[in-house]
Amino acid sequence: MKLTAINPDRYEVMRHAMVASQLRTNAVSDPRVVAAMARVPRETFLPVEAQAIAYRDTALPLGGGRFQNVPIATGRLLTEAYLLPSDKVLLIGAAGGYTAAVLAELTMSVVAVESDAALAALAREALADHAADHARVTLIEGALEAGHPDGAPYDVLMIDGSVEQVPDSLIAQLRDGGRVVSGIADRGITRLAAGRKTEGGFALLDFADIDCVPLPGFARAKTFTF
Repeated sequence: MKLTAINPDRYEVMRHAMVASQLRTNAVSDPRVVAAMARVPRETFLPVEAQAIAYRDTALPLGGGRFQNVPIATGRLLTEAYLLPSDKVLLIGAAGGYTAAVLAELTMSVVAVESDAALAALAREALADHAADHARVTLIEGALEAGHPDGAPYDVLMIDGSVEQVPDSLIAQLRDGGRVVSGIADRGITRLAAGRKTEGGFALLDFADIDCVPLPGFARAKTFTF
């Protein structure tokens, strides 16, 4: 994986500054999540031109209209998922593989879905080069909204970005009692939400108003009004 000519120690300083100033001060309170995000080198999962700004508290351009999610948003979603070492996770919006690498340090297995061919290639290379637990990650190149039903059922569904709706086709891939965390886009405002699938149905509850990058393929069907 090619990196920009920045001293690796400088990246480590920036990574720990992200943990101290962005995560710990914004309710990313699960110590396992904090420790994993302090270990995983975010810069290695980004295109070369974005690596120098890997730890900014903003969305980072990945090309093709896609963005790396804000660290706070990803950290809060990971925290609210209440991850267990035995969990099997379906990650929607793998991007360059960063969140999959963090999840691989926290759970038993990760199926990471990415629709953009260039990002999937970046994720495949970065995971192979870096992630100590990369064997726990299965990268699927395909439509985000389709998920990966062949690997179901999952314990956790994590959508690392904002969507207008979480389709029933993804919820169907969860086991009963499975947890869901996602960004939700509603009339120009993004919120983070969490829920749980039960025999009686499924619902999401907002837990934070935080910027979250949009993901393609999840627009609500347009309705006509008179």
